[in-house]
Amino acid sequence: MGSTKTEKFTEQQNEIALFAKVLGHPARVSILQHLFKIDACVCGDLVNEIGLAQPTISQHLKELKNLGLIQGNVEGTSVCYCIHKENWTAMKSVLSQFLNQDLTEKQDCC
Repeated sequence: MGSTKTEKFTEQQNEIALFAKVLGHPARVSILQHLFKIDACVCGDLVNEIGLAQPTISQHLKELKNLGLIQGNVEGTSVCYCIHKENWTAMKSVLSQFLNQDLTEKQDCC
């Protein structure tokens, strides 16, 4: 299997790619939307809310937590998750800069 050669790209380019990757699955988007909708920590109802198996939900939560978009606290035998608002704001800033590149005045090339 080939190398991804991420070292050839800037830290910002790699960061944008990671954000895009984690947001690139509808289950993770759904989890984030649900966490924003309830505006609280959620412990066990994601399986019922999202409609996927517990191991699948756990894997998606792990991806979101590894990137820092959500945070979790152990409460007894369960882990409760919520949006990590500081990291969410930082991601929005990075993605906004990237997505707003077309707003600078430039002449059409085509």
